[in-house]
Amino acid sequence: MTRRTVGTVRINGVNYDTGMAVDGELTRPSFDPDQVQRELGIIADDLHATAVRVSGVDLDRLAVASRHAVDAGLDAWFAPFPSDVDADALVTDLTAAARRAEEVRRAAPAGREVVLVLGCEMTLFCTGFVSGETLRDRIATMMDPQTWQTDEGRAPVTAGFARAYATHRRIVSAAREVFGGRITYAAGLWEQVEWDLYDIVSVDAYRDADNAHAFAGMLRELQGFGKPVVASEFGCCTYRGAADRGGLGWAIVDDAHERLTGDFERDEAEQVRYLHELVSEFDAAGFAGSFWFSFAGYTLPHRDDPRRDLDMGSYGLVAVYDDGRCGASYPDLTWEPKRSFHALAALYSAG
Repeated sequence: MTRRTVGTVRINGVNYDTGMAVDGELTRPSFDPDQVQRELGIIADDLHATAVRVSGVDLDRLAVASRHAVDAGLDAWFAPFPSDVDADALVTDLTAAARRAEEVRRAAPAGREVVLVLGCEMTLFCTGFVSGETLRDRIATMMDPQTWQTDEGRAPVTAGFARAYATHRRIVSAAREVFGGRITYAAGLWEQVEWDLYDIVSVDAYRDADNAHAFAGMLRELQGFGKPVVASEFGCCTYRGAADRGGLGWAIVDDAHERLTGDFERDEAEQVRYLHELVSEFDAAGFAGSFWFSFAGYTLPHRDDPRRDLDMGSYGLVAVYDDGRCGASYPDLTWEPKRSFHALAALYSAG
């Protein structure tokens, strides 16, 4: 099987959610193929993206969105998102996804690539690698300094990473049997991955207050594997101080998804600053490209009441409405571009 290598053209990407199951909640309850086609056309034509990472738990939705993506002129990163499953179920789920991705790849127009993303941050989103029954439990484990700094805590983490190594090998072996394109894995910055197994090194690269001092060095180290390096996710929420929270910026939304957990100030400029700073970091580290997370937070609507403006906890480039309104910029769609949308469009348009 012939595998294409990344050339000199930078991958200008956007993450697109088809519905991920997180702690029992679906991040996109409804899925209208016509709306999906329209939005992917906007990502290609108005955001000037070259690729889209299509994520979700439902393989039918992933296939529909990926086909619309390649038809719109985008490369599609087919990214199944199993969560709260153990290693055996993860292998089964991702093998089934590889078969569906191959169907999309074979039918894609000439010149369009379909990349298979074999899971995302498995040590966090799946069970059996670090302690914790739910995502929030596992986040708590990861954030506990004793997990990483004491002899008592280091042993279970090391064992969990060893289980992850074995699981990666099983997943890749099964996927290579049925998928003929390039493969990668969306790793957390804390994960240790045998990148020799994959064609592309991909990391969910969120800078925050805790890792900012070491961030540039962490990015540069990824060049040591001799493969193209891509930020499979990066982004910032829409309130003052969100940049310092990085990948945990969403945690200001309460568990019931009804209101914010405190008083926060909406700040769309924060997203724009983070966008420019991170892209500069990726370019300095020699990355082949990056994918902003995310196009829209479909269950995090923008409201006039600041305590109920869930869009502050969204990484979306657009502010979604849940009151039947349509936006002024796209009158057929129930969202309006944020400042980050226009900033990303200008950045990608300039190449």
